[in-house]
Amino acid sequence: MSFSFFKASRPKTPSELAKAVKDTFNALDSITVAEVKALEKAMEEVEKNIVAMKVMLTGDGEAEPNPDQVSQLTFEVCNEDVIALFIHKLPILGWEARKNLVHCWSIMLKQKVDSKFCCVQYMENHLELLDFLVVCYDNKEIALHCGGMLRECIKLPSLAKYILESPSFELFFKFVELPNFDVASDAFSTFKDLLTKHESAVSQYLTDNYSEFFEQYEKLLTSPNYVTRRQSLKLLSEFLLEPPNSHIMKRYIAEVSHLKVMMNLLKDSSKNIQISAFHIFKVFVANPNKPREIKLILAKNHERLLALLNNLGKGGEDDQFEEEKELIMKEIQKVFRLANLES
Repeated sequence: MSFSFFKASRPKTPSELAKAVKDTFNALDSITVAEVKALEKAMEEVEKNIVAMKVMLTGDGEAEPNPDQVSQLTFEVCNEDVIALFIHKLPILGWEARKNLVHCWSIMLKQKVDSKFCCVQYMENHLELLDFLVVCYDNKEIALHCGGMLRECIKLPSLAKYILESPSFELFFKFVELPNFDVASDAFSTFKDLLTKHESAVSQYLTDNYSEFFEQYEKLLTSPNYVTRRQSLKLLSEFLLEPPNSHIMKRYIAEVSHLKVMMNLLKDSSKNIQISAFHIFKVFVANPNKPREIKLILAKNHERLLALLNNLGKGGEDDQFEEEKELIMKEIQKVFRLANLES
C-alpha cells in the first residue's frame, strides 16, 4: 500500500523560472508594510526563486549545471527585464538572498547566448543601472553586494568606460573616505579597478578630465586618514606609470603643486608612505626635461630633501632602492649647483 499522497513538483523550466522571479519581485510592490504575513510570504517566494536560479546556474552539489538551461535562463532574464529588478530590489532583500543574487549575476554576465553576451548588451542599453549601483555605496546595508556587482560589470570595457565618463564616478572620491571601513575599502577596490582594468579608456578619461581629476585626487593624497593616503599613493603609481598614460605622467611631473605634495609625503610619519612617495618623487627629479619651476623648488629645498632621502628606508630596503636613492640625491645636488651657477 502506497502512502505517497503528494506528487513531487516538476522543476521549473528556465522560462518559467525567469517569469516566476519577475512575478514574485513585482508582487512585493503590491503589498503594504502593514501586511506583515503577506510580505513575509512574498519575500519567502522571492528568496526561494533566487535559490532555484542559483541551483540552475551552478548545479545542486550532485549534478553539474545544464549548459543549455544556463544559456536559456540568461536569455529569459534579459528578455523579461528581470535584471533591472535584480538591481532595484537589492535594498529590500535579506543578506543571504543578496549574496545569492550577486553570485547569479557574476555567472550570467559572462554567459554567451548565440555568440552574444546578452546581459552585457542589456546593461549597455540600461546604463542608468550602473549609476544606481554606484550610488548604493551610500547605503551600507547593500554597499558590498552592489560593489561586487559593479566590479563584475567593470570587467567589460564598455561598462567601465561609461562609469568613468559618468558624473557618478566623482562620488568615489567621497565613498573611499566613508567612516565605515568595510564600505570604504570596497569602494576603493572598485575605484582601483576603474583606473587600472582598461588602459585605453583610462588614458582617454585622464586626458579629457586631467585638471578636475587630479584636483580631487590630491585631496586623497593629503587626507588625514592613513589608509586613504597609503592606498591612493600606491594606486597613483600603478596608473600613472602605465605606458598608455606616459603623456599624463609627463604633464603630472611638470607641475609644482604635485611635486610639493610628494615632498610633504616624504615627511609622512609612516615609513610605507615615505617609500611609496619616493617612487613617484624620483620621477620628478629624474625627468631630463624638468621645467624651471621644478628645478627652483628642488634647489631651494635641497638640504632638507637630501636629509630626508639620506634617512629614508635605512636598514630595510634592497640594493636597487639604495642605488636609486643615491642617483636621485646626486641629481638634486647637480640641480642645486647649476642653479647657483645661473644665479
